[in-house]
Amino acid sequence: MPQWLSDFSPILILLVVIAVTIGRLPKIDVGHTPEFRARRIRNWLPVGLLYAFLYMGRYNLTVAKGAFGELMTNSDFGTIFGIGTAVYGTAFLVNGPLTDRIGGKKAVLIGAVGSLLANAAMGWVTLQGETENLVATFSVLYGVNMYFQSFGAVSIVKINAPWFHVRERGVFGAIFGILISLGIYFAFDVGGMIVDAFDLPWVFFAPSLLLAVVGVVVIITVKNTPGEAGHEDFDTADASSGDDGPRLPAVQVFKMMLSSSVVMTIAAIEFCSGFLRQAIMQWYRTYAKGIGQTDSFVYENWGMLLCCAGIMGGVFAGTISDHVFGSRRGPVAAVLYALMLVSAIVLVFLIGSPALPWTIVFMSMCVIGVHGMLSGTASMDFGGRKNVGVAVGIIDGFVYAGTAVMSFTYGAILPEGEAQAVLDNWTAWPVAMIPVAIIGLVLARRVWHAKPQGKRKD
Repeated sequence: MPQWLSDFSPILILLVVIAVTIGRLPKIDVGHTPEFRARRIRNWLPVGLLYAFLYMGRYNLTVAKGAFGELMTNSDFGTIFGIGTAVYGTAFLVNGPLTDRIGGKKAVLIGAVGSLLANAAMGWVTLQGETENLVATFSVLYGVNMYFQSFGAVSIVKINAPWFHVRERGVFGAIFGILISLGIYFAFDVGGMIVDAFDLPWVFFAPSLLLAVVGVVVIITVKNTPGEAGHEDFDTADASSGDDGPRLPAVQVFKMMLSSSVVMTIAAIEFCSGFLRQAIMQWYRTYAKGIGQTDSFVYENWGMLLCCAGIMGGVFAGTISDHVFGSRRGPVAAVLYALMLVSAIVLVFLIGSPALPWTIVFMSMCVIGVHGMLSGTASMDFGGRKNVGVAVGIIDGFVYAGTAVMSFTYGAILPEGEAQAVLDNWTAWPVAMIPVAIIGLVLARRVWHAKPQGKRKD
């Protein structure tokens, strides 16, 4: 069996088990025909794969950082990644309402083409061996990449909102979590294989090629609404339900979303999610390498384990949301944040322990579950299919504001060089997670009972 297939087989097995499990759950019947469900799969699957490859072209920087070695220090990486995430977060102010106006399909293709070109440029710079201005060059190119990446989350949610009823969207949140997780696997493990087999520039060239191929499939198969695909449009029972009026100006939609206590509370929770998710994903391998624990199973299979954990987190969150909590998203976020808080406290006492990597994997499961449930699902519910672009823009903007704060924070407080070998110097890593997890838990409790309200018709 080829090595890549052997490495990917646990993920395939997990996906099969999940598919069988979900298939045996009680069906939530909202009147869809088998033909509609089959067409919906052909719609979201290509978009989902494109989104996963966007992820690959986003987190390949972490793989490159390890390959660059001393040419890109922790501080350098923190600067590049921090600038990129700041661009990503603020880009939503433009790209959220733009996606609502032009439609999800055009937006995701714009994002794919832009990211494709930016990754190709980073690959070309790496191929030239230019190191004198590496940090400045990558800060610019990665910032451009992240601007176009910001179309990804907005567009995938915009496309799927008209295809899923509120009562089905928890399960879609699971799908969203699976796609995020596959993208992480492609970035870390497949990216590592690419570097080993073809040299460092290909960690940037490969996602460019994959985005091009899948982008063509999206052009051919994807439609913005069921009506465009020859099926009947239906009431999704979200915040746009009953709203048959003209599209509101972007400024008015922003004011409406910013005045919504539920939307802004979800955004604040996702700020915490952005901090915690990247604190785990971006720094575990640096920690393990610094203290000399690179021979562990988790380190060697990091992308695969993150993928499996994310898949399980997304499926757990989506399933209990629809089948236990009546399609409410707040209770799921609260449960998972409580688990993250306990885990962060435990991490303080596990520095240097072989149990730490597995605790980190568990936390990844929790935070990807929250992210899929709120950014991928609650944004549809409370933004509504008409204004979901702006809602996702605000919520995901907060995610990456949290990521930027994390990046600059850890770039400043974590050890460099020989200091990384001292275990006590890494205590700041989990300690900084604790107050963020507390805030996230408190905020999640505030939206425990929240459900979308459509427009009333008199």
